Amino acid sequence: MDYVVAAPPQPSLPVAGAQARFPVRRIYCVGRNYLAHIREFGNDEKALPFFFAKAAHAVVPVAEGSVGEIHYPPATSDYHWETEMVVAIARGGHRIPAAGALNHVYGYGVGLDMTRRDLQNAAKKEGKPWDMGKGFDRSAPIGDLVPASAF
Repeated sequence: MDYVVAAPPQPSLPVAGAQARFPVRRIYCVGRNYLAHIREFGNDEKALPFFFAKAAHAVVPVAEGSVGEIHYPPATSDYHWETEMVVAIARGGHRIPAAGALNHVYGYGVGLDMTRRDLQNAAKKEGKPWDMGKGFDRSAPIGDLVPASAF
């Protein structure tokens, strides 16, 4: 296909022990699902967790077995990280029964959710989206994925 501007490269993640990589289409994150973190920020412990997203370009590009570079991002003076469990989804679906949900999982990994906390907090106060605080370039370093079949 021809494009009027160059298409960006396909973000992908290394897979442990494999030459092929896992393509990243988008990143869904779960917020307020960890009790200690909820308490740390004084949020309602009884409120349900919620979802937010990061674009695929948030992935830190790395080669298998290497470490990607993360630089202190611009426009912030309060940069945080949280360790996250990564679940790589192999195929989509709609209204998937709980009993079949794991059939959609390719594998698992460990990642970081990098946050420009000052920008996130300012957006929260104004009732605006967190995109500038959460969804910036290289805000989702993720290590090698391990296929679910290996568990």
